[in-house]
Formats: sequence, C-alpha cells, structure tokens
Amino acid sequence: MEHVRDLRLLPKAHLHLHFTGSMRPATLLELADKYGVHLPEALTGGEPPQLRATDERGWFRFQRLYDLARSCLREPEDIVRLVREAAEEDVRDGSGWLEIQVDPTSYAPRLGGLIPALEIILDAVESASRDTGLGMRVLVAANRMKHPLDARTLARLAVRYADRGVVGFGLSNDERRGMARDFDRAFAIAREGGLLAAPHGGELTGPASVRDCLDDLRAARIGHGVRAAEDPRLLRRLAEKGVTCEVCPASNVALGVYEKPEDVPLRTLFEAGVPMALGADDPLLFGARLAAQYEIARTHHGFTDEELAELARQSVRGSAAPEDVRAKLLAGVDDWLAVAPAA
Repeated sequence: MEHVRDLRLLPKAHLHLHFTGSMRPATLLELADKYGVHLPEALTGGEPPQLRATDERGWFRFQRLYDLARSCLREPEDIVRLVREAAEEDVRDGSGWLEIQVDPTSYAPRLGGLIPALEIILDAVESASRDTGLGMRVLVAANRMKHPLDARTLARLAVRYADRGVVGFGLSNDERRGMARDFDRAFAIAREGGLLAAPHGGELTGPASVRDCLDDLRAARIGHGVRAAEDPRLLRRLAEKGVTCEVCPASNVALGVYEKPEDVPLRTLFEAGVPMALGADDPLLFGARLAAQYEIARTHHGFTDEELAELARQSVRGSAAPEDVRAKLLAGVDDWLAVAPAA
C-alpha cells in the first residue's frame, strides 16, 4: 500500500466558503426542527442533493435549497453556532486561515437590520477565531441578481468594518445575470477602502466572465475561475498578474460545470502558473469540505505531495492573512513535507 501524508495535517488557507453553505447537515436539521421549517428530502436524505446548475432550472433549484437552509438562521445564537462549527471543521481539515463569504442583506430582516446583522456575524467570527485558534475574517459579497446600487451600499458598509474583520468584497450568485461592469463603482469603493476584490467568474460561463472581472472590477482574486482554462492567453494573464483562482473541484462537479472530478482543469491551471486556492464552496450542499478538495487533486489529477504543498502555499499567498500568519503557515507546509509519509 502506498504511503501518503495526511492532507488534513497540511496547513492551508480557505478562501472560498459561503456562509450558509458552511453549515453542518445535522445543524440544519436541528434548526429546521427548532423553527418548524419543512425541508425537502434533498436536504434531509443524508446525501448531497443531485444538482445541475448549468441551466436556469437547475440553478433555481440550487438557489431554492440554499434559501431554505438560510431561512433556518434566525437568531444571533444560530449565527454564533454556524460560525463556530465552520471554524471547527476548518481546523479539522488543516486550515489555519479562513475567509468566510457572506451577504449580510440576506440575514438582515431577521437580525434587526443590515448593520446589526454584520456586527453579529463579525462578533461571532471574532469569538470563533479566539476559541479555535483559527485565523478567520469576512469577505462581504454583493448579489449580482440585485441592483448595483445595493452593491455600493454593501461596499461602503464593508469598508466601514474593515477594522473589525472585513478583508474583502465579492460578487456572487448566477454570473449569467448582471454584467460585471454594472458593479464597477461598488468594487472601486471597496478597493479604495483597502479591501481585496474577489468576484465570482468563470464558473457557469466561460473565459469572458473572468476577463470582465479583471477588466471591469480589477479583481485580485477570482471566485472559481476554472473556465479560464479554455483560453491560453487568459491563463498567461492570470499567471503574470498573480491573480489567485479560488477553485472548488467538488462544487464544479456537483453543479455540472464538469462531468467528473478528473475533468476539472486543475492540472491545466497549475502548469500554466495560475495561483490556486482550493475551496469547499458550499459543503452543506456538495458534501465535501476543504481537505477533500486536496484529495481530489491527489486522487484524480495525480498531484504529488510536493505539488499539493505548493497548492497550500498558493492558498496562503492569495489570502489576506497578516504576514506573521502567512509565515507560520508556510513554515508549517515545509514541516509537513519534511515528515516522511505514514504507512
């Protein structure tokens, strides 16, 4: 039997994890029971739901399941629990730094408004970070299905809380809706306020959406970005600019972007020199957390331990972690490689 190093012990940063999607399935069941929310079998069957979001109907089903799960987060203690458990799961998978992504407008109606919602989230993140030892920050994400003026409001709010744990600004939901350039002012506000720009692109649509994120939003990171593999010139551009793609292999397959794990172009991106940060996206719906993404790279793409260590380094370099945290994690990666693999 081949001797391999434990990927859960590989220090890494987690840069693509959505708030509600980070929930443990058991927690969802408990909260649904608490609030009398009827969940469909897709969320109660013990297995990830069968999803295919490459068409409008499939995306609607994915969004409906996500919204149902989010409706079970109603009280501050629910937020505190979700964040603590997300941190515990990440620590278990070897993460030393987590940037969790959230649109606080989705939780505002039940938590007293937009500002109270964000403050509750940030307080929960600070508490979970302190209790688990995990470096943890927040990336505020606008919804491209909503009006760009809403995104500007969120960008201003995110900048206002940059000293309370907000490190970046994103743009999520169906990238087939809403042009990236419609949100250029919101991203300008965020960048001018010192936040990292990390919009979604290159998941459900092709390389053009990645180019739009670079040209119109001046992205420092791209959420997903895998479809850039279809354009060699774009790959060179990403590599030259050092733009990190937050690649989520299990999610890509679950949503039908690629048919099989081996179809996700991890090797293409890696060999082109494009920095990557593997992420779990929405483990509640896709069933795979952070270490499992590295396992996909090992099992389905033949990544060696040295290459997996480099992926971990890239995730750390692409993060908003302070220099001392980066240095500690990078040293930990070297230590992981220095230990002989176990039987």
